[in-house]
Amino acid sequence: MPFNVEEIRKDFPILSRKVNGNPLVYFDNAATSQTPKQVIETIVDYYSNYNANIHRGVHSLSQEATDAYELARQKIQKHFNAEYTHEIILTSGTTHSINLVANGFSSILKVGDEIIVSALEHHSNIVPWQMLCEKTGATLKVIPMNDEGELVISEYDKLLSDKTRLVFVNHISNALGTINPIEDIIKKARQAGAAVLIDGAQACPHIKPDVQELDVDFYVASAHKMCGPTGVGMLYGKEAWLKQLPPYQGGGEMITEVTFKKTTYADLPHKFEAGTPNVCGGIAFGAAIDYMNTIGFDAIANYEKELLDYATQRLLEIEGLKIYGTSPKKTSVISFNLKGIHPYDVGTILDKMGIAVRTGHHCAQPIMDYFKIPGTVRASLSFYNTNKEIDLLVEGVKKAKRMLS
Repeated sequence: MPFNVEEIRKDFPILSRKVNGNPLVYFDNAATSQTPKQVIETIVDYYSNYNANIHRGVHSLSQEATDAYELARQKIQKHFNAEYTHEIILTSGTTHSINLVANGFSSILKVGDEIIVSALEHHSNIVPWQMLCEKTGATLKVIPMNDEGELVISEYDKLLSDKTRLVFVNHISNALGTINPIEDIIKKARQAGAAVLIDGAQACPHIKPDVQELDVDFYVASAHKMCGPTGVGMLYGKEAWLKQLPPYQGGGEMITEVTFKKTTYADLPHKFEAGTPNVCGGIAFGAAIDYMNTIGFDAIANYEKELLDYATQRLLEIEGLKIYGTSPKKTSVISFNLKGIHPYDVGTILDKMGIAVRTGHHCAQPIMDYFKIPGTVRASLSFYNTNKEIDLLVEGVKKAKRMLS
């Protein structure tokens, strides 16, 4: 089907509302994307017709809920091209997924081991590894960035050694939109004998990763970045690694047998899914993947590239506006500042005009420290945004400049 943004926008009820008396212009998609009616209807259907706990009941509602939940897992497996369904662990989101892996490696790493992260990481892909190093005595090393917001891969080459055990890099920077060369990063880590985790939270709304083609050990994502609900995400892990790592949490579902002398753990994926999961969220995650695949990720990427190019051109027409993150390989995220004006003040004025942007350090404070700024205004675009909305953003930024200069 041809890409028709006006028809697509009809799928998103929230886009028809007003904020502060103005039509909503939603440019905070990197934080949370909006939810189409197809996913909302899935949520309503679950709570209206078969709300029940899964895996444990013989009654019909439980069986229906279990079937729908496990079907969603299969959809996620197919979407990311995991080899096995049990390599997909359903979690509460990217942060949960990362912490699950970090906790597992706390029983593997030792003093003298080294792990590598990048200067472009979200705090959720920094802090867990710092905690892991404090617990194990391992050393954390950082791939530096340059003024364009790109990783300096020649420095990464120097950091790799026979002491490197783990490498953690985001696929796309949430603060700058930079698309990292993860294929090269993974290949070089593999040659050094290190495992690799890729934070795909910002990539999955825009592209369709193939975890087998990437040959990555772990890949993590959140549903709420890709038209799904909050509170659910996934961890892909190679079967061999998931079998080696110990459980992250103890409780129901993740056991085979419990006595007061000894507990034996369930097989994958249940070993890592203690307690009652977000059943509805998991089912809706599957529905969101269906929705995005119906539109098509090639069509999404092409349209968002047009939006990015247009928004970049229009914003740079404003004197005193500086964009951070100028790599030619980036997705539809624009972080910028107006000279001499705090980003929070710009964001506040834009909100009065119904324009939703994100301001601050975007949970990527080391990036802001590199540029010696307190934060940025971040406009993150999605496939349901339009050039007309970009024009409204530009007029809003011009108004902010007039008011605050």
